[in-house]
Amino acid sequence: MKRGTSFSSMRVYGVALTAAAVVAVAGASAARADGLPVLGVDAGNSGVVTADGARYVTMASGGSTVVARVAQTGGQVLVWRSFPGTFTIPAVAYDGSAGGLSADGKTLALIEPRQSFPRTQTRFLILGRGLAPRGSVSLKGDFSFDAISPNGDWLYLIHYTSPQDPTRYLVQGYDLRRWRLSPAPIVDPTAPHEKMRGNPLTRAMSADGRWAYTLYDGGGGTPFVHALDTVARSAHCIDLDSLSANSDLSKLRLAVIGGGKQLEIRGGSSGTINVDLRTFRVSNGRGVLDALQGTRFLLVAGCALFAATILVVLKRRRRRQSGHSVLEPLGES
Repeated sequence: MKRGTSFSSMRVYGVALTAAAVVAVAGASAARADGLPVLGVDAGNSGVVTADGARYVTMASGGSTVVARVAQTGGQVLVWRSFPGTFTIPAVAYDGSAGGLSADGKTLALIEPRQSFPRTQTRFLILGRGLAPRGSVSLKGDFSFDAISPNGDWLYLIHYTSPQDPTRYLVQGYDLRRWRLSPAPIVDPTAPHEKMRGNPLTRAMSADGRWAYTLYDGGGGTPFVHALDTVARSAHCIDLDSLSANSDLSKLRLAVIGGGKQLEIRGGSSGTINVDLRTFRVSNGRGVLDALQGTRFLLVAGCALFAATILVVLKRRRRRQSGHSVLEPLGES
């Protein structure tokens, strides 16, 4: 919203824009999508939530895009701007998880919606504080948004490398200070030659916005979590072998718990899976429960054995006492 706009005008704009948002949600076309390689996934209407509880949303209006910051409570429009072209809040997984907003709230990255796969060019619109335009990015090839560093200096993009197979990709960084794409892909240093493959199913972020954890189905192989460090520009792939036989991965969700020290994968038939984010070691929640039950069994068995031993000792003592009481009087007579 432009500086100097009256409060009454702000309320009018807010009511009108909120109504427009409702219409946009009701009439959104299933064919519209953002950067993910399939159509029908668009986070623009639901938006991305800020640290203070507001929400950024996008709405297409002819050949322009309205971007608005909306209060969570009451739906009041706090600020809005219109930009030429069609852009949307990027979805980062097929469950509709949204991204694009840096943890400090100063940078918002929008992506041009996808119309087909593959596309020959990908465009991004980068906005700064107060939705002021910071710049635009135009890349040859097919990309989608993956993550953004906490201070908004780096974008992380998924580069689709096969025109026939959208599960094949590279993760590349884009430097927003120098406005250039880093040619070297972001890889797991422990497996630098391992090829990335899979569909992003769901996403969780660390509280500080540094780590992006994405669950991938493995593209027919072993499902894994891609842990992206957006500050150090490195990654770690965490294989989830216990999910290999799980046919329905779409119900799984991620949660960062334990003060950021643990990643929990919940919702699957295999039980809860836990990842120690300090060591990236995987443990199965059901296996932990089974271990505890096994420990309880051993404890009960041990107690039973101890009780049986006590009974044997007592019986022997009673027999000795009984024998002594019979012989003693005979000795005295």
